[in-house]
Amino acid sequence: MNMKVTSKRFFLTLSLLLIILSSNAQKANQDGYKFELIKEVPNTPVKNQNRTGTCWAFSSMSFFESEMLRMGKPEVDLSEMFVVNNCYRDKAVKYVRMTGKTNFGGGGEPYDALYVLDNYGLAPENIYSGLKYGEDKHVHGEMDEVLLKMVEAVVENKNRKLTPVWDSAFNQTIDSYLGQLPLSFEYKNKTYTPKSFASEYCGLKSDDYIQLTSFSHHPFYQQFILEVPDNWLWSSYYNVPLDELQEIVDYSLNKGYSVLWAADSSDKGFATSQKGIAVVPDKIPANITGAEIAKWDSLSEKEKDAAIYKFDKPGKERVITQEIRQLAFDNLETTDDHAMHIVGLAKDQNGTPYYKVKNSWGSYNSYKGYFYCSQPYFRYKTTSILINKAALPDGIRKKLKL
Repeated sequence: MNMKVTSKRFFLTLSLLLIILSSNAQKANQDGYKFELIKEVPNTPVKNQNRTGTCWAFSSMSFFESEMLRMGKPEVDLSEMFVVNNCYRDKAVKYVRMTGKTNFGGGGEPYDALYVLDNYGLAPENIYSGLKYGEDKHVHGEMDEVLLKMVEAVVENKNRKLTPVWDSAFNQTIDSYLGQLPLSFEYKNKTYTPKSFASEYCGLKSDDYIQLTSFSHHPFYQQFILEVPDNWLWSSYYNVPLDELQEIVDYSLNKGYSVLWAADSSDKGFATSQKGIAVVPDKIPANITGAEIAKWDSLSEKEKDAAIYKFDKPGKERVITQEIRQLAFDNLETTDDHAMHIVGLAKDQNGTPYYKVKNSWGSYNSYKGYFYCSQPYFRYKTTSILINKAALPDGIRKKLKL
């Protein structure tokens, strides 16, 4: 055998193999979304709200847990259902006082957790799980409907006069599902009330937090009551321009503070599948010729959607302005339907920035319950944020006179 020929064949084969591998690697880098984490705030494991409308409670407790870690406190699993029970009780009273002319149900706003923190305190999950009705995971369909029918019956008032015990009957009903609220409990070899647990063990104070939004139907740098159904407490939000709302989030994360985020998750760009992304694709694909545009225009809306929202790799996204954002809110295209916890900054393989978001749907995707939200999606579909006041940039703090 000629050794020179064999060597040439070997090196030719090796070269071809390297070219194929390189080509495959380049293709792999071009396909799909690949994220590099830039900054992440310490956060606790993902939990599962399951079949309930209590995302606001899950995201809020996750936010509080991160705040405790930031302050050097031990990791704790806070009870979402303690917050849900207390809010439901007070929501029922308001519904009756308003003769049914206000929202009632399992939904809520992130601010509700501050309200409970201030008025009732907090509890650990192992003290109050809220699972007293034969399920391993939260399922509130029956409970929500029973509670709604109760307050509707009270408002209908066939007695022509309210009894002094209707609220007691309501509270006993919700306790039957979630469990009786603890007056005191033992935790880590010490006895607490919910209020002393929140202040002494958790070190949390409602005055340390602020909620903000960005809508042009109210003046900027002032407070207004955000007109969304779940704002049953009629809480006020500071209003800032959209660019500054994004600046606040970026500044907070870079300073080690996480962000409690309320947004619209019903948009087609919110990928709830294994993709684990939320984006706002441009309606017309980038870099297409005049002939291709004509072909594009001839497609049906369903065919266009299939092309736009296939999420196979990063692409051009829509530029979101204050006007575009406002129009979507005014037309009810942006609704306040989900609350989540922003815990980090990331970038894709093209260097495009994203926010890393902790959801409350369990490990439902390939990112184990987290997903990546593009900045255009944040600008377009955010209804509000809640942050620690210390995470406000100085310039914006002055404009808000804080």
